[in-house]
Amino acid sequence: MRSYGQYCSIARALDVVGDRWTLLIVRELLLQGPCRFTDLKNGLPGIAANLLSTRLKELEAAGLISREDAPPPIATVLYRLTESGQELEPALKALGLWGLRFMADERPDDAFQARWLAYAPEWFTTDADPDAPPAVIQLIASGELAVIELRNGRVHTRLGRATDPDLVLDGPPRAVLGLLSGLINLERAGQLGLSTTGRRDLLTRLRPVAHDRAHAQDETPG
Repeated sequence: MRSYGQYCSIARALDVVGDRWTLLIVRELLLQGPCRFTDLKNGLPGIAANLLSTRLKELEAAGLISREDAPPPIATVLYRLTESGQELEPALKALGLWGLRFMADERPDDAFQARWLAYAPEWFTTDADPDAPPAVIQLIASGELAVIELRNGRVHTRLGRATDPDLVLDGPPRAVLGLLSGLINLERAGQLGLSTTGRRDLLTRLRPVAHDRAHAQDETPG
């Protein structure tokens, strides 16, 4: 395993997770839970099978993932995060939140999957009206479907279609995720192709975490 050769915790961390694809493998195991090799490869468009195999061996050697033989009907090897691997979740959330500033441009060759549509609102938004009744928002972006459920003051997400959503947001990923993350407003999202059906007022309940942080920074004495 390559090393920066520095007695620094950041350098030591990057010795383990700094290679290309490594943190995205961790992302998929966080989002999917225990995975077969094919599940991981399908969740990582563009990765070669031999490179994925190498990265998995490196992560196992570092103690971030474990593998086990699943019984029938799965009857294959399952990869899962160890406790040390799961402790990367806050770092990935912070990295994802920081990376939102680079999401303004949607490149035509970028892959997009429903899991990525689902985790964004759960990681990057909060319920601004925790005492309000439960509500359901259907997300549709590039044919991928996810559901936001607001209940008990928390933002829950899942893949799939809601039976009777209170609000439907349908449009390209840049419009849907841009609106939810606070990068763009509703008017701009509409210009990018977003359509809304139902209770638009629910959008005021989804407060982007980035806005909260920016507000807190503005209030911090200089």
